[in-house]
Amino acid sequence: MKKIVTIITAACIALDCLGAGPVKNTLQHWLDSLASAKPLSEAVWGACAMRQDGRIIASKGRTVKMIPASNLKLITTGVAMKTLGAGFRFETSLGYSGTLEGGVLDGNVYIIGGGDPTLGSEDTISLARSAVLRKMKDMLMEAGIIRIKGHLVGDGRFFDGERESGSWLYEDIGTYYGTGGDGLAYYKNTQDFQVTAGKAVGDSLTVKTVYPFTPWMEWSMACSTGKAGTGDLLYLYTSELSPVGELRGTFAVDRAPKTLKCSNKYPAYTLANTLAAYLRKSGIEVEGGPADIDSRGRIRTDLRSGRTEGAAVSPEELTLLGSIQSPSLSKIASVTNKESDNFYAESLLRMTGKRMEGSASYPSSLKAEADIFKLLKLNPEEGASIVDGSGLSRKNYISPLFMCGFLRAMLSEPCFPDYAGTLGQPGTVYKTRLRGATLEQKERVLMKSGSMDGVLCFSGYVIPEDGSKEDIISFSFMTNNAPGAAWKIGTLIDEFLLALLEL
Repeated sequence: MKKIVTIITAACIALDCLGAGPVKNTLQHWLDSLASAKPLSEAVWGACAMRQDGRIIASKGRTVKMIPASNLKLITTGVAMKTLGAGFRFETSLGYSGTLEGGVLDGNVYIIGGGDPTLGSEDTISLARSAVLRKMKDMLMEAGIIRIKGHLVGDGRFFDGERESGSWLYEDIGTYYGTGGDGLAYYKNTQDFQVTAGKAVGDSLTVKTVYPFTPWMEWSMACSTGKAGTGDLLYLYTSELSPVGELRGTFAVDRAPKTLKCSNKYPAYTLANTLAAYLRKSGIEVEGGPADIDSRGRIRTDLRSGRTEGAAVSPEELTLLGSIQSPSLSKIASVTNKESDNFYAESLLRMTGKRMEGSASYPSSLKAEADIFKLLKLNPEEGASIVDGSGLSRKNYISPLFMCGFLRAMLSEPCFPDYAGTLGQPGTVYKTRLRGATLEQKERVLMKSGSMDGVLCFSGYVIPEDGSKEDIISFSFMTNNAPGAAWKIGTLIDEFLLALLEL
């Protein structure tokens, strides 16, 4: 793993060098040599290392635009932190319409979404689901509401536009990592199933819905027990157009039972239904039951029939009871990057669009992002084509030069210390990276991975030994079209990082 460092050190001794010039030249020579060596000789790839002043230390194929996969989250989180601020918090509110008298509300209660992707999630940064429900119940009780004659309405209108990028793969949209949603999220907009293999290949699977309770959904199980060693090949096919879903694929006969997380396309209705049941147990009756708001702005009371009951009241016309704030943006961005959370990334992109353009649609959000690039003196036309926030789409293209330019620009932003704290490190988040390096060396690398079939990318920062900001190196090493060679490419990336650590 240290052979490139050894080569560079030997070259420096032979040249009796004192500066970084020969090291740079030797690193450049090594990068050039990779073009004819497997597995990169069979792949599309590029690498770039840049000083804070914009000087290129070494590069190869730096202007080639490639699929970044989750490396794109570096850009999404950085843009969101610059736009919204590291301390920004999403807000979910409770309000009511109608009249309140003697503890009886003759009207509807609205759960007003504010785009919070963490509401009811299981992440350690988030408020527990039970605490979310209890806070909402307390708001009602403090207002003296003990009976609701109308509906409990999940209001997700805060985010307009399509729920998922139209460029995502069809099979991804039903997965937990491909879920989208409106402005009122709950439990990361996921549906849990308990899956147990049959006794023999070809047998039916035992599949049970676990959480949340979604009785309006009609499930079809077109899946079976697969051969030993084939793992989990299950995909849920569903959409918000109709409350139906079909689980397809196989689950290996030798796999232990597991909780399968899939996409829930009705999060606002789900939260309304969950809270209504909780309130009922607490002695607060919701006579009209749960509801959400359809695309025409009407209160939808029955998902299966599509029945509606008049237009929803705007949030501005409601009597507000209180709100629940999300964790800070810096904490959300940390989970986004360290755990590569697609749902959080898409929410951050859309909130950026909401703040800058007044719309959370993908066209508006991507325009807002492009405007931020201009403020950072970056030209996406020369090195970036972006269609989502998470990197799930294969229509995203970024060059190593553009990625380095973005990372370098973030160094000058006031939010940089918080941004840097969202990145992972070898030995912790990336346990298999830089195994032969010292702890001190590993702590000097901050980075984010990006991977999908045929794609492996790592980008980030190498911090100098003295910690001086002006000597931080931004780097990006991106590879495409190299299926089955991830571990070999990972070794080369390790050698690249070790060489940068020696500069």
